[in-house]
Amino acid sequence: MDTADLGLPVDVPSTALFTDRYELTMLQAALRAGTADRRSVFEVFTRRLPEGRRYGVVAGTGRVLDAVENFRFDTDVLDFLAQQRIVDEPTLSWLADYRFRGDIWGYPEGEVYFPGSPIIRVEGTFAEAVLLETAILSILNHDSAVAAAASRMSTAAGDRPLIEMGARRTHELAAVAAARAAYVGGFTTTSDLAAGFRYNIPTVGTSAHAFTLLHDSERDAFTAQVRAHGSDTTLLVDTYDVAEAVRTAVEVAGKDLGAVRIDSGDLLLLAHRVRQQLDELGAKNTKIVVTSDLDEYAIASLAAAPVDAYGVGTQLVTGSGHPTSSMVYKLVARAVSDEADAPLLPVAKKSMGAKTSVGGRKWAARRVDEHGVAEAEVIGTGAVPEELADHQLLVELVRGGEIVAREPLDAARDRHIAARAGLPLSATQLSRGEPVLPTEYARA
Repeated sequence: MDTADLGLPVDVPSTALFTDRYELTMLQAALRAGTADRRSVFEVFTRRLPEGRRYGVVAGTGRVLDAVENFRFDTDVLDFLAQQRIVDEPTLSWLADYRFRGDIWGYPEGEVYFPGSPIIRVEGTFAEAVLLETAILSILNHDSAVAAAASRMSTAAGDRPLIEMGARRTHELAAVAAARAAYVGGFTTTSDLAAGFRYNIPTVGTSAHAFTLLHDSERDAFTAQVRAHGSDTTLLVDTYDVAEAVRTAVEVAGKDLGAVRIDSGDLLLLAHRVRQQLDELGAKNTKIVVTSDLDEYAIASLAAAPVDAYGVGTQLVTGSGHPTSSMVYKLVARAVSDEADAPLLPVAKKSMGAKTSVGGRKWAARRVDEHGVAEAEVIGTGAVPEELADHQLLVELVRGGEIVAREPLDAARDRHIAARAGLPLSATQLSRGEPVLPTEYARA
């Protein structure tokens, strides 16, 4: 699959109102103060990972690029802002010509991250960069949370494929984004057709219990499905009696039946019983797919079961208990004056509690040991130490307002597999623990 040059194969509406009102009130005030054009650097980072998580997963970068490209204030949007008196006329005139013309650097999609990692760095005027805050955070917080859950589930599943099937458990548009993020995190297919259409993710799906209940008997339902889709289909066998359903399924479809799906009950016990029954009936190549509100822990508990694939819905699209990545978008540096070549001054919020941040335009690198295994996330300002020069993490995404880093979704998926493999083995443990890599700050 290669959609790198296509962008989204559907029209994307303006993303300009995917924002909080205070972005526009700050813009109006900065325009009046004469500071709107002051060169600024914003960074996206998280102060901590969700409790117990060993690493985060960057997902949604491609969607961020689409959102930035489509951040336009068209006539209808400007009319709304005027009618609601959200900003004044000079600000409306400025917004009418808005295009992001700055630069964006970031961790490439699929990469892992840790507390303090500068996941995205946005550079431009204060006015053009501040407007992007909400849209960027909305995408990254959601998609990275789903991708992190997907990564943990993928680790637990091993070589067994995972099916994303959470569309009915979340907002209809969030479902599409979740399917995309799950694919980055290691899932192989989705049940969501919109995700298949927009992102070329392979789609799967056969039937639900309603189809069985529609017919006068389970045999009639299986017969109808096999006639329509062939013997390689997947038959749902837990509507009534599982053992009887498996027997009927093989009688109807033959020994070449593609798969059976179990959606309830003691999955570990049923998987063993169904495998034994299928083998005894001669359907030794028929696969077993299990669903039923799985998460990474349930998947791990089925590692010794004769299961061939897992279908995951609710727990996946809600981040398996952590529906956000708690990322923030902070001004970390700004020009000391309005001159175009004015030097940057590091800035940071100082407050009581845990909401402090580190100022300065940052680079990030991952230090590895003699075996090539990551041992620390190093973040700094100023010059990059020579020994870390070949291990830098940020890549150029937008240059002068132009997207320069679109790539196939498979590239992000492959990158994640490689990044995860480069972490210490404890990264894949499902038990609670601290981030698998410490974050070190190298001062300029």
